[in-house]
Amino acid sequence: MKQYLGPLNKENPVLVQTLGVCSALAVTAQLKPAVVMALSVTAVCAVANLVISLIRNTIPPRIRIIVQLLVVSTLVIMVDQILQAYVYEVSKMLSVFVGLIITNCIIMGRLEAFALSHKPLPSFVDGIMNGIGYGLVLVVVAFFRELLGSGTLWGHPVVPQSWYAAGYLNNGLMILPPMALILVGGLIWIVNSRKSGVNH
Repeated sequence: MKQYLGPLNKENPVLVQTLGVCSALAVTAQLKPAVVMALSVTAVCAVANLVISLIRNTIPPRIRIIVQLLVVSTLVIMVDQILQAYVYEVSKMLSVFVGLIITNCIIMGRLEAFALSHKPLPSFVDGIMNGIGYGLVLVVVAFFRELLGSGTLWGHPVVPQSWYAAGYLNNGLMILPPMALILVGGLIWIVNSRKSGVNH
């Protein structure tokens, strides 16, 4: 069980392995698209792990990457169609970044490192946990960016009007991509500092 909890702390795919950072920077200006992206990546990662694990003994080693890309791209197309059907506005906000799930290093990495050498159920769980680890980073970064940059959460105002009347201003820098990089960098620093403290 311990190996499955790794993505939530000491083996977080974004903060420790620095995978999937691009989308963490691109879709975290607001909480809603960040949550939808997190769920999408988790679903694709889990199901792709499951499928590759089920057929792992029939995949010729020379074309394994092609097979993996075919499975992942099929799942991403399905996710994209579902988003367009049920959460169209969020789908537009995510734009091309849903399609880029196909090349997400976290998914391809888990297929190579885990699904090709483990049974279906452990592979499925591994995909879920890595997706959750990725999603936690997106949600934390998006929470602070939307709150401090727009004064809203999930699109709803949370900063009292009296604060604005008293001179409070939203920090416009928070909704710019560089601030996402700074926040992710800060989280990476915190995690590494904690690891160094434990080691010492």
